[in-house]
Amino acid sequence: MRKGLSFKRRRRKINKGRVLYVTIWAAEIIAVVLAAYLIVAAFGFRTSMVGDAMYPTLSNTDVVLVNRLKYKLINPQRGDVVAFRPDSNTKSHYYIRRIVGVPGDSVQVSDGELYVNDEIVSLAGLSGQITVAGNAADEITLGDGEYFVMGDNPNSSEDSRHASVGIVTKDDIEGEVYMAVSFGSHLGFID
Repeated sequence: MRKGLSFKRRRRKINKGRVLYVTIWAAEIIAVVLAAYLIVAAFGFRTSMVGDAMYPTLSNTDVVLVNRLKYKLINPQRGDVVAFRPDSNTKSHYYIRRIVGVPGDSVQVSDGELYVNDEIVSLAGLSGQITVAGNAADEITLGDGEYFVMGDNPNSSEDSRHASVGIVTKDDIEGEVYMAVSFGSHLGFID
């Protein structure tokens, strides 16, 4: 046989071990992404913050994850950040606010301060003097399954002090807002 130019292609040998490694790696990534999607879809949902009512905790347009399952097992607690629709209005956007009063509490806004059960309350995130007392100018006693919510930025918040929102019932609460997933300064779990 002559040596010289040959126009025949040489076949490359495929490294089967490497192909198997890459295939398993890709399958694991797909499985984790699919599992995460199914968990969020089954137990929660994603929504966006509308307005600056929760600043500095959340900013306008921040995307958050909401845990639907938690309040099927336990009752909401003071300090929880929740997503709700006032009066179960399905045409309304989700409001995101912090619970400041739970069933049995008396709530009042007086002299720029929030009083719960006749004591001044300073919740994490709640900032500044409250300039509008609204419905809470007179003491409000919460009944069974009723919650008083306020934004962390109370002077830019439409919340339980306003007639358009009012007292929020447990049935109105969709779930606890537990994580901001927008890129930026608010990425991470919410206190």
